This record gives sequence, C-alpha cells and structure tokens, in this order.
Amino acid sequence: MLLDTASLYFRAYFGVPESVRAPDGTPVNAVRGLIDFIARLVTDHSPASLVACMDADWRPQWRVDLIPSYKAHRVADPAAGTEEVPDTLSPQVPVIEAVLDAVGIARVGVPGYEADDVIGTLATAAASPVAIVTGDRDLFQLVDDARRVRVLYPRKGVGDCDVIDAGAIEARYGVRASQYADFAALRGDPSDGLPGVKGIGEKTAAELITQYGDLTAVRAAAAEPFSKLTPARRRNITAASAYLDVAPRVVRVATDVPLPAGLDPVLPSRPAHPRVLSDLAERWGLGSPLSRLLAALA
Repeated sequence: MLLDTASLYFRAYFGVPESVRAPDGTPVNAVRGLIDFIARLVTDHSPASLVACMDADWRPQWRVDLIPSYKAHRVADPAAGTEEVPDTLSPQVPVIEAVLDAVGIARVGVPGYEADDVIGTLATAAASPVAIVTGDRDLFQLVDDARRVRVLYPRKGVGDCDVIDAGAIEARYGVRASQYADFAALRGDPSDGLPGVKGIGEKTAAELITQYGDLTAVRAAAAEPFSKLTPARRRNITAASAYLDVAPRVVRVATDVPLPAGLDPVLPSRPAHPRVLSDLAERWGLGSPLSRLLAALA
C-alpha cells in the first residue's frame, strides 16, 4: 500500500474540525485524522507493507522549467517557492512525520520529486499487488490490471473508496489507463496550472485519444491536411505545439526516482520506538487515534 500522504493529510485537515487540539491548544486535526485514516486502511485492506510517500519537492524545478505555470497559483512565497498551506496545517506536518517514524511506518520523500513520482517508482518496481491511496487523479495513469496495481480513491474519509482499476478508468473517461497521461495533457488541469489545448475539454480529449491512440498520433493528424480533424481542432492543436512538446513529461509520473537505500516497507506489528511514541501521544493528545492504529497493526 502506497499512501499519497499529503493528499490524505489535507483531506484529514479539512474533514476533522480544527477544534480538535493538543493539550496546549495547538490544532492536531490533520495529525489525528491521518492516523485514523491509516488505521482504517490497515484494518480494511491488511497490507503486508505500507509506505507513506512524501512531497520532498511539491513543485519540482524541472517541471516548472518545462511549464512555468505548473502549480504557480499555489505558490505562497515566490522567492522561497513555498506552497500556500493553511497556517494551522503547516506545523502539523513535522508531527505527522515524527509519529510515522516512531510507529515504524516507512516514510519516503526524495529531493527534486513529488510524492507521485515516489509512488510511481515503487509501484512500477513492485512484485506484489499494489494499492495506491490518493485523491489525485494523476495517479490513475499507474493503474495496471496485469500487474495488479489499482488506486483507492477516497470519497468520504478512507472507509468509502472507489476502487479504480482499468475498467473504472474506461467507464469514467473512455480511455485506457495507459492512455491516461496523454489524455490528461491534452485536456489540461487548472488545479495544476496545466492549460491544456484551447477548445478541448475532457470529452473531446477522450474522443481524440481513443480515435488516434496517443498524443503523438493526434498531433500527426493535426499536421495532416486530409485527416478527419475539424479545422478548429486542427488549428488549436497546432497552436498549442509548444505546450504539447513538454506537457507529457510534466504530466507523466516519474518511475525512476533514486530511492534511499535500506527502505523497509514491511508494516510493523508494534511500535519501532515505543517511548518516543508515548511522548508524542502525550504531548499532542493522540490517545484514541493512536490506540486504534496500534490495535490495527497488532
């Protein structure tokens, strides 16, 4: 099981009231919510191994160099390149990391890469079935029925997840999982600052990718005077050539991230550092959620 950790703690932050606080009054809604999410996932799915994948770099420079608008609307401080995050969430992230480490849950972030890229690398290398837990549709491109890679896409909490396999992607979008990245590049995604191609929304992007097979073939059709593309689509695809030259690399999840040596994803049955965990539980008031997680692990 691979967790898109930021996706889940953002969901926890907005799903658990901010009135949930530590003994000193500090909000811990994201911390407690994420712990409960993991407890529920372990209880419901019994993974043999689990990795909390982190955004060591939420907006990698190599992606920005290719498309400067990539996630630009989320930048809080242009000079520092920091992400706009609620004031009461940022201080909770180090607490989340400390709790995961004390429990003994593997936590991986790699400089220069997003959590998506870590997930892509681990999922591609896995010899056993993989469940990716995320609220980010970009990771649908990793779905692979033959290799038993699927996405658990939460609707409410994580106890109510859509299971995204190849059939679910075709039913939702009309494209194969292997075509999803090309489809997403053509469609664009305002939430990530990807403009897409003018006049081509989700339905049209799916039609074009299905008809021609991939983005390269769609662009070749736009360059072919006698293809069946309408003049408007031909014009818009041609006008977006500079964007389409680089968009696939930005949209595609990396699968060759240099992961740290010695990664042990095996899910622990007991805390790795009981005393540290006890101190964290007392300081931050993590009693009930932590008890539920430890019971699930045991």
